[in-house]
Amino acid sequence: MKNTIVKFLTIVVAAILGSFQPVQAEPVRLVVTHLEPPLVPNSIMDLAVELGYFKREGVEVELIRVQQTPLALAAILGGEGDMANVSVKAVLLLRTRGNDTLKAVTSPNKSLPFLIAAKAAITNSADLTGHSFGVGRIGSLDYALSKRVLDSQGINLDDLDILTLGQPSVRAQALAAGQIDATTMSIGTWLSIPDKTGLSILITPDSYYAAAPVVNKVNVATEEFLKTRRADAIAVVRALTKISRDFAANPSEWANAMAPHKPHMTQETLQTLAESFVGSWSVNGGIGRTELQFTQDWVFQTDDFKDATSISLDDWVDFTVADQVLMEIGTLPDSDEPSR
Repeated sequence: MKNTIVKFLTIVVAAILGSFQPVQAEPVRLVVTHLEPPLVPNSIMDLAVELGYFKREGVEVELIRVQQTPLALAAILGGEGDMANVSVKAVLLLRTRGNDTLKAVTSPNKSLPFLIAAKAAITNSADLTGHSFGVGRIGSLDYALSKRVLDSQGINLDDLDILTLGQPSVRAQALAAGQIDATTMSIGTWLSIPDKTGLSILITPDSYYAAAPVVNKVNVATEEFLKTRRADAIAVVRALTKISRDFAANPSEWANAMAPHKPHMTQETLQTLAESFVGSWSVNGGIGRTELQFTQDWVFQTDDFKDATSISLDDWVDFTVADQVLMEIGTLPDSDEPSR
């Protein structure tokens, strides 16, 4: 009889416990503006999901894929996302127009790894005089940044023969075909040119960024999300910072992770690309006050902001999330300076 009662109680307890399912935390909805992992450090958002970095930090992340920043902003402002990877310029436009609901908390890819490539006969910037230069369009990001880079070397971009050609891949093809003399492109686009005979890199990505340290994109979060799910926000930034550190220390890990997504590229090319990113990873969160202030000042000099009211960096950046992460895992020296 006693054994029967024990068995009965065991069954009842098991039934009761089985009726209670653990409450699953809501995933963090991260809006990204690419449809597949891109050949830039921004790919860490995809790879952090694939390689389990978010899960190891105790947070589930769902990637919401859209095309371009306007749709990403529409998604997060419409309640379809908690965080979004968007351009700094768009965030500043939104803020100057009275919307103060978004705060930048990290930047997994501070800037596109731009370089200036040219015909091999052009060996220095001064040699560009009298030659053609391909840009996306007048006023585009590549145009504006290249203008600043060349200005720093005493060359006025507008004095060159400017040809508007659209996408980087089109400009790269035009350069390879001898239709233009020089243009700006990312290191990934450069490496994708099948035959570089007669071409060379005129200004390297490191030199380009040194002359124009403009932060291109940041991850913003809604203030509501930061208030109600701060631990999740910190976990996301911690995961992105850790994967950045791992790829910076072992470039081959990024090359191996990207290989299934880029079957048309050789492992050697992916490895070369990975090694070119070594100094570009956001190993300390990617949001230094010095670089962001430079970026804001630069953006406010563009035509879109000529009548805009000045704002403070702290109006649209929340440094405390990245600072909490760095307090937990420490700061790495000599790269991605977390200036405050």
